[in-house]
Amino acid sequence: MQRFARVITDDPTDKELEYVIPDGWTNKIQAGSRVKVPVRSREMLATVVALAETASFPDLRPISAIVSPEPVLSQAMIDLARWMADYYCCTLDVAFRSAIPQVIRRAEVGFKRERFLEPVRELSAEEQAKLDRRSPRQAAVYHQLLGATAPVRWADARHEAGTTDRTLQQLVERGLVKVSVQNAGRDPYGDETFIPSQPLELNAEQHAALKLVLASVEACDSRPILLHGVTGSGKTEVYLQAIQECLRGQRGALVLVPEISLTPQTVERFKMRFGPELVAVLHSHLAAGERHDEWHKLREGRARIAIGARSTVFAPIPRLGLIVVDEEHENSYKQEEAPRYHARDLAVVRAKLEKCAVLLGSATPSIESYRNAEA
Repeated sequence: MQRFARVITDDPTDKELEYVIPDGWTNKIQAGSRVKVPVRSREMLATVVALAETASFPDLRPISAIVSPEPVLSQAMIDLARWMADYYCCTLDVAFRSAIPQVIRRAEVGFKRERFLEPVRELSAEEQAKLDRRSPRQAAVYHQLLGATAPVRWADARHEAGTTDRTLQQLVERGLVKVSVQNAGRDPYGDETFIPSQPLELNAEQHAALKLVLASVEACDSRPILLHGVTGSGKTEVYLQAIQECLRGQRGALVLVPEISLTPQTVERFKMRFGPELVAVLHSHLAAGERHDEWHKLREGRARIAIGARSTVFAPIPRLGLIVVDEEHENSYKQEEAPRYHARDLAVVRAKLEKCAVLLGSATPSIESYRNAEA
């Protein structure tokens, strides 16, 4: 039984600290879990990075609290953070803080909970006529709920019917509709409508490139592929069709773009092709609640494609099948403060750890990537 845990605290210590896992918590704490631990006279937030059956030191102190029993980092991401600390000469705590978004680390933002309404049963013709005659506003809300394919937010039902909370409450009291409290996702693109698009017919060069990428995805070959094509030559269509095959194989995909300003047009194209629910967006311009919900959509597997700028290289995607780095030559992939990582290079290392394909695309490849491809 693994009764001891090694952790990296969020505060600068640059050491792995060891603690006892209290009785009853053994099955609740895993590598990647977030916990609180005592350090001298303070309590600190920390990430569990390893479990052990034996202790390295006597008289260890116990973990104080479990912040997130579900791991926020997979084993591959723990290994990536260690590699980053070693390669970029930064401390372990800095590397692990970069791998976990601040809104997840601090655990100060949770899911938004809202009331939802749905009908309990269908009314008979006589009951319906009576409701229409005596309570037309209640009847309007009831008809709206009856025609919905899923539970409707309380606020939306009230707004659509142009009525008050009292009208909705009366329907509940009469036993015609029921209330449930559910998580209400904060989607940064929730107000937009995306018209579905179909795959385009590929030309010979695109088809050859796609065939090579799919072979790497199928073989879990992490050797980088460089897709060299001038602007407008159809690189994005190759990305889209390669990701489509990943989804068919129940695997996820990660798409990096160099600038946040490029994200909306990329997101629009991907959501039109794959549907809004399968695509999540991660970047620093999102509100804290939006970033929290998009991150959890990926970790729970509800979204299978992550799109964003350089920090998206750490997105929690189960069964990652393909990483795409668009405009791989761009300098904006380089982080200017510690840890001074390059997202393209981290993508290549993550692909090796996750055993997935990695595709670098550019009209003007970097000297390093071009030389690597030539060799």
